Amino acid sequence: MTNQLQKAQSENSRGGIKWFLLIPVVLCIFGAATFFLRAQDSKKLAAGTNALDTEPVTLTQAQQGAPDSEITLPSTLQGFSDSPVYARTSGYVAHWYADIGTHVHQGELLAQIESPEVDQELNQARAALSQTQANLVLAGITAKRYQELIPTNAVAQQEVDQNNQNLDAQKAGVQAAIANVNRLEQLQGFEKVVAPFDGIITQRRTDIGDLINAGNSGMGAELFRISKINVMRVFVPVPESYSDQISDGLKATLELVALPGQQFEGTVTRTSHSITADSHTLLTEIDVPNPSGKLLPGAYAEVHVHLNAPVKHLVVAVGSVLFQAAGPQIAVVNAKNQIALHKVTLGRDFGNTIEVTNGITESDQIVASPPDYLVNGMQVTIHPASNGDKS
Repeated sequence: MTNQLQKAQSENSRGGIKWFLLIPVVLCIFGAATFFLRAQDSKKLAAGTNALDTEPVTLTQAQQGAPDSEITLPSTLQGFSDSPVYARTSGYVAHWYADIGTHVHQGELLAQIESPEVDQELNQARAALSQTQANLVLAGITAKRYQELIPTNAVAQQEVDQNNQNLDAQKAGVQAAIANVNRLEQLQGFEKVVAPFDGIITQRRTDIGDLINAGNSGMGAELFRISKINVMRVFVPVPESYSDQISDGLKATLELVALPGQQFEGTVTRTSHSITADSHTLLTEIDVPNPSGKLLPGAYAEVHVHLNAPVKHLVVAVGSVLFQAAGPQIAVVNAKNQIALHKVTLGRDFGNTIEVTNGITESDQIVASPPDYLVNGMQVTIHPASNGDKS
């Protein structure tokens, strides 16, 4: 009996030990399952958070516009030569002889200035010249006499050298006096203000009695403004995409709002041969003959430049363009689904669409309706475009 009891106790003890060892195993399995489930929940939460951080966008692409055989650009007419006229001597305006609208020729008298100070200085300089010339004559006679007395030993060689040196000094004094007289005579000649070239007076900014300062500074500096209008200059900024089409001799046509129905022919004469970094344009000069004088400086004109070959441009929906402080931009989505803002140069506006002459390519993936808060590097989620969003 005792042996059976001991045997039963021994079996019960072993069973208890087995259960004691099984509990930790169960707990470990439960903990592992809990950790796995939490990890899955964390991944789902992270995915949901990332989805909230990305911006949903729809994409479109630029389309090829109709080819252009000419470009139309705004401009302002300028005289072939346009120059202010200043006084080269100070004084008072005694008379003026040309008013606005007066056609003048090169060298024609425009105004007369009174400069009494210059006149008196010239008289003084001429008197000083006469004095130095008299001193030169006396110095020459004295030097010659001393030179003749050297053989008789009546004078020392030092005295001869001193008189020869005095003669040279008097010669230099005469040259200086002549130069001063010439300077003042030129200043006196500037009392007559003349036209620098053939043209028309477009501004008169002086009147009789005005105090004139010599040069181009101070009050009353500019007396007149003259323009040469037999040929007009027109400067137009040609977009970079057209720059390879521009060459000297290319024909252009001008149309003016003030002269409806009339066209004026011009020719490209020169370009800056450089693209402006800010606007990505080529500065081009067009010369237009103006024998009748109908074209006036400062007038607004539309310039039609006839291209050597047609040029195609990309067209996008107006809603695809961001108009911000940095200028017009288009949001492009790169291979990493990130935003890249491209600065663009815009051309003609067709209403629902607008021409883009620089900044994007036909293969770029463009955000169809970008919000204003898009920035470079922002992650986006691409949504399929609806039928109404397709361009």
